Amino acid sequence: MARKSTRHLLDWASCPCHLQFNPFVLKGYRPASSTLGCVRSLFYLHNELGNIYIHGLALLTFLVLLPLTIPWRQLGWGSWLGGTHCLACLAPAAGSVFYHLFMCHHGGRRVYSRLLALDMCGVWLANSLGALPLIHCTLACWPRFRLIALIVHTFLSTVAGWRALTARSNIARLQAFGWQAIARLLIFGFRGLGLGTGAPGSLSCYLRMDALALLGGLVNVARLPERWNPGAFDYWCNSHQIMHLLSAISILQLHTGVTRDLLWAAHHGYACPEA
Repeated sequence: MARKSTRHLLDWASCPCHLQFNPFVLKGYRPASSTLGCVRSLFYLHNELGNIYIHGLALLTFLVLLPLTIPWRQLGWGSWLGGTHCLACLAPAAGSVFYHLFMCHHGGRRVYSRLLALDMCGVWLANSLGALPLIHCTLACWPRFRLIALIVHTFLSTVAGWRALTARSNIARLQAFGWQAIARLLIFGFRGLGLGTGAPGSLSCYLRMDALALLGGLVNVARLPERWNPGAFDYWCNSHQIMHLLSAISILQLHTGVTRDLLWAAHHGYACPEA
């Protein structure tokens, strides 16, 4: 079955124009397929298989990990933070799996554009909702400042979502989330200076999260390592797969940091240090 399907794979020049976004991946493209045909591609080798399974396994891992590690009972009214965090962790992997699995659908560019929008919505939710527990816990002793920070974050998230959905290139999509990243760095700095609250050790998790996400985005934009040897990384270890792996680890770092902050909030009740 795998050998028979592999014979029908296309090279870069033969695949539809909307799928010709990486000229350094030369072969292994699936032909236009029905919905069932796309699902069947889970069981033979092609150049999107690694992308599907990396985020598919990440999605399954988080579906098991999140309910077991978030302190729901201790949070009380703060359970909404756990809920938004779950969505932030699950959305990018779920959107990515659907995008990569069905991107060769015979619906063509119209279906592909909707799948790409779904993928970008997942990334947007991770950036937008993922920062809420960070802001809430860091500025727990500054309620007015926290409200302003949440309003600014909401505005920046709205702009980022629009820019990501209308972007025409990987560089533009990466840039779309730039202001959100800068806002997070300001919150990191506030906590790093000892002005904010939160669990000890969680800040380093957040810093690793953003560093890994940025590195993955840059690798994807640079098309490395396949740019150095076109055709050698068609099926495995190309830039997009590396980005997927780094983004999954990045989400894991986010989860570790948020879990520590939520446990801190549950045990300390957002107790502010005395003046």
